Amino acid sequence: MNMPGGFLLLVEDEQILQKNIQRMLERENYAVKTASTLAEARSIIKDTPPRGIILDIQLPDGSGLDFLVELRRKSDIPVLILTALGAREDINRGLKSGSDEYLTKPFDREELFLRLDNILRRAESVPESIDYGDFKLNPTSGKAYLNGEEMLLSPKEYAVLQLLVQNPEEKKSAEYLYEKAWGYEACEKDKSIKRNIRKTVSTLREKMTGSEYTVALSDRNGYSLERK
Repeated sequence: MNMPGGFLLLVEDEQILQKNIQRMLERENYAVKTASTLAEARSIIKDTPPRGIILDIQLPDGSGLDFLVELRRKSDIPVLILTALGAREDINRGLKSGSDEYLTKPFDREELFLRLDNILRRAESVPESIDYGDFKLNPTSGKAYLNGEEMLLSPKEYAVLQLLVQNPEEKKSAEYLYEKAWGYEACEKDKSIKRNIRKTVSTLREKMTGSEYTVALSDRNGYSLERK
């Protein structure tokens, strides 16, 4: 895929709203390209990938979520879903499909810019690789290497490892790891969250065999990397 361009792609089929959001963005000095259908969005992305996408879910030629799943197979372009669908299951589905942020219509202008700035800043601050001890992680591909050998991690195991490697001295709670790696809001009273994290960390530790580091298992104090 080509290198990202310096514009935002707004995928919205309601023409009046599309123009209003475009003007709003351009007043804040964002370059904007618009698409009213998924076909138009695919064509724009194929030519030059944008630096970020604002995506509606309900579009004339298909679901924005299906488009997002398709996009995530080949790109980590930051995506903010902007939709009228605001039920909890809709939000969870959007985040699980790969959205970086989810905002419902009608929306607050300041909140739109806050969320948009957040996903662009996070994307632009991601390094090409993360090296820590005998680990090498590639955030773009989602692959991790131990002493030069690929670790064959699941997406959840990779996400947990990256969260721990990026801040090795900081203990991460089960709820924090769950929200970041699973993409769902965590409730401290939900016992399945800690079970999921314990299971994922346990298999991750097995795959870390041969490293000088391991993951400290602790629901109470949080999880962190430590030397063996």
